[in-house]
Amino acid sequence: MTDVETVPKSAIDPDVAAGVAQFLTPVVVNLTALSVDGKQAHWHVRGENFQAVHELLDMVVDHARDYADLAAERVVALGLPLDARIQTVGTSTGTPVMTPGFRRSDEVVAEVIAEIDATLATVRTAVEELDALDQVSQDVAIEISRGLEKDRWFLFAHISK
Repeated sequence: MTDVETVPKSAIDPDVAAGVAQFLTPVVVNLTALSVDGKQAHWHVRGENFQAVHELLDMVVDHARDYADLAAERVVALGLPLDARIQTVGTSTGTPVMTPGFRRSDEVVAEVIAEIDATLATVRTAVEELDALDQVSQDVAIEISRGLEKDRWFLFAHISK
């Protein structure tokens, strides 16, 4: 019978894995916050373009969850844990706070864009720092950046003048 380890080993140097986790964990935390806040916005949007914004916010939430999963799985594949429990997200994210209650669609969209922008800043830091550390992990961050920028564009089109 083969012994199976309880913690997966990675072919990546442990210091590199720790560096990857240092830059991708905040990305996971911010994306988790974006998914929760985006759903809050989805439930409470009102006014012009209600249906379009309501449905677009669901897409943003789905993407944020997928991107968080992508980044988290990269860290875990390298053999390290990360903490994106809701209580951790609530106390450690640097993203703007979503206003509670019913809101006009233009206000909701502006707040979600601000949260995407804050998340993009974290993702861009990861892209820059992972360049010299681990290009496979950098590619994960680049993919997330590309997707968030597209979601931001779709939202911005609703409030652009």
